[in-house]
Amino acid sequence: MACCIVTYVDLDGLQHTVEVQAASLYEAAALSISSFRKHNIHPAGLAQLKVEIRSSIVHTVTVSQLEHWLNTTPRTPKEMATKERLRGLL
Repeated sequence: MACCIVTYVDLDGLQHTVEVQAASLYEAAALSISSFRKHNIHPAGLAQLKVEIRSSIVHTVTVSQLEHWLNTTPRTPKEMATKERLRGLL
């Protein structure tokens, strides 16, 4: 698990940021969307989520990429469990 800062810029140019604890890029993306939605912020489709791991590594993933990954066939039982759990967040 790592502390991740996830940032999303909405259509009005407003930047929204949340801090989550996640074990992977996609988990950080899913947790951030869940958190944003609780505050009536709804990133979707091609919206970019900038994921910064406290170690200073930064990744960017679109909501569509997250959704695509969640819908691909899992390669391991662990990945299957992770995808099921993350789908439940969305």
